[in-house]
Amino acid sequence: MKVAAASVHPYRLPLRSPWLTAGASVGERCGWLLCLQDDSGRRGYGDCAPLPGSGGENAPAAAQALRSLLPPLIGLTAPAALERLDPHGDCPTPVARCAVETALLDLLAQGSGMPLAVYLGGTRQRHEMGSAPPPPVRISAACGSLRNLRATDVRAACNAGFAILKLKVGVLTIDDEVARLQRVATVLPPGCRLRLDANRAWSDAAAARFLQDCANLPIEMLEEPLAAPDIDRLQALQDSTAIAIAVDESIGHLDSESLVERRAVRRLVIKPPRHGGLLPAFALARHASHAGVECIITSSLDSACGITAAAHVAAALDNGLAHGLATSTWLQEDTGSPPRIGRGLLLLDASEGLGFVPDAQRRFLPIERLYCR
Repeated sequence: MKVAAASVHPYRLPLRSPWLTAGASVGERCGWLLCLQDDSGRRGYGDCAPLPGSGGENAPAAAQALRSLLPPLIGLTAPAALERLDPHGDCPTPVARCAVETALLDLLAQGSGMPLAVYLGGTRQRHEMGSAPPPPVRISAACGSLRNLRATDVRAACNAGFAILKLKVGVLTIDDEVARLQRVATVLPPGCRLRLDANRAWSDAAAARFLQDCANLPIEMLEEPLAAPDIDRLQALQDSTAIAIAVDESIGHLDSESLVERRAVRRLVIKPPRHGGLLPAFALARHASHAGVECIITSSLDSACGITAAAHVAAALDNGLAHGLATSTWLQEDTGSPPRIGRGLLLLDASEGLGFVPDAQRRFLPIERLYCR
């Protein structure tokens, strides 16, 4: 099984409404859908979609990386091509590397006759699951910014079976946000909780005050509260609250080994493109989990291909937590069909490999095609 052809297809996906964070407003998702074809006709797919402020390279660097990474892979077997990629820890373009690695893993899992989640899970999971679908993945509802949240949005998410509702905070004053969260809490049914993401909006004092004012609210996690995080500051903040503190984009600026060993925070939020691929993301999640740090797999408003890839990592991890993979409804258009969601669960089927199929009606225009000679 050798890589016979590669193609890269640009896309531009408008959002149904702007995605607001403490530092940005996103109105569309742009990227490239990568397709690798082997000499038996199998196709493996990967998603390359840099998002400003989310870690990783910018779009021009990602496009150039794809053009340099792909030609040497033509004619190699998929395992050899995977070994040829730069080591993920030293790669300056992790988003592009993740796309290439995902496509290769898709081919490898197809060649092994199993879903990618089972392939990632190793020998034990392959023995236990056989040809069964990967386990369902609990997910949180992506409710957008607290500033625009309505009571009807909360009720709709809870009625759809979501037990965890994720909100962006850090966009208003602390007093205003605490007051709004108190109103949201009156609408939440029993058993439903809030997950908040501040995107590094606050000083240490402001974050501590926010947590103190929210101590009696049904909040299960606060992500990226500090504008200038370091391990000591994060640990001091975590020690001051029963709410789980999580880091996301700050992982790349911190000593992740020390962060995990000291258990400075209770959770890591892991996006595979930031870490250079599904394999390094999964390895980090398993290492952290074994050290007692919980891990949440999330996407960055990714297309269906990227969501599906992240979902396979979450299914392979199978830790019972709610992962952040319910953002597909924010897109007006998509590269294909995302995984099914029902009653707060994301459901992967038993398809071999990634199981992603591009939208046949979408006109992808290749920027480059490479064929094995």
